[in-house]
Amino acid sequence: MPSSVIAGMNYSAVTSTLQVIFLSGRVYEYKNVPEQVYLDMKRSGSKGSYLNQHIKGSYPFRKIR
Repeated sequence: MPSSVIAGMNYSAVTSTLQVIFLSGRVYEYKNVPEQVYLDMKRSGSKGSYLNQHIKGSYPFRKIR
């Protein structure tokens, strides 16, 4: 299902890093994210809500752009 705020996501199982690309053009990397969390977000009906409830504040992040 398309998101109203998230344009795309990439996940690296090697580094447990989730990259979230927002429609605004901002890109954030979240570290130490378990693969299951990424898969659950991918299947979520609302990726923005899932991000807010399960990822933000739970994993270290950095803004890429």
